[in-house]
Amino acid sequence: MKKKNRIHDILEIPKEVYSNIPNLIITGFEEMIIENYKGILEYEDYYIKINTFIGIMNIHGIHLKLEKMTEDNIKITGKIESLELERIEDD
Repeated sequence: MKKKNRIHDILEIPKEVYSNIPNLIITGFEEMIIENYKGILEYEDYYIKINTFIGIMNIHGIHLKLEKMTEDNIKITGKIESLELERIEDD
């Protein structure tokens, strides 16, 4: 185990804070916050495709909106019907 990881464990810092791993917060079927995303690949009223550091997120629904965006976080609202994750394989 690396010394760096031990320090994070001792301080109990969540992995998503010090890495690029995305964190999803889903509130019912109406709201989703994605932390640590790279970019928006596609955006339609019924479909949003988000690029993350570990793969692609495909969000399907009705009246989907990109409500808030920062460099690290994005908030999606609307009627979320499904979420698909496409993993990027490590070489």
